[in-house]
Amino acid sequence: MTTFTGHCLCGSVRYKAFGTPLNTSLCHCEDCRRASGSPFQGWVFFPKTNIHILSGDLRVHHYDGRERTFCAACGSPISFFDSAYPDLMELTLGTMDDAASLKPDDYNWMADHLPWLLIDHEIPQFTHNGPPPLLMKSTEQ
Repeated sequence: MTTFTGHCLCGSVRYKAFGTPLNTSLCHCEDCRRASGSPFQGWVFFPKTNIHILSGDLRVHHYDGRERTFCAACGSPISFFDSAYPDLMELTLGTMDDAASLKPDDYNWMADHLPWLLIDHEIPQFTHNGPPPLLMKSTEQ
C-alpha cells in the first residue's frame, strides 16, 4: 500500500496518509485563497480513515458544516473536511513530502479564478466543484 507523508512549515505537525489518493485538485474558491494566502489551494483527497496525524497540535476552524485545520504553532493549513462528504478528508498538497508526484486531476471553482493566473488547459476545469471524489479514482485498501 502506498504511503504519503507530510508536515507543516515548522515540522510540529506530521502526518501519514495511506492508499491511492482519490483525487488531486487545485481549488480557486475565495475561501481557499483566503485560508492559504495564495491564488489557489492544492488538495489531495483520501478516505478519512486513511489519514493519521502523527505529531503536533492542530487548531480547527469550523464553519458551514466544514472545518479547516492548521498547525497551532506555525499556522500552516493542513486539512479540510466537508460534512457533505463525511468519509473524506483533504490534505494540503503543499505540505506533502512528495508533492511533485501528485499531478492535479482538475481545477475547481474556476468561477473564482484570478484571471492573471495561467493554467494548464489540458487539465479538466469545473466552474464550481467537480464530481464527488469518491467517483474519480478507486482507493487501495
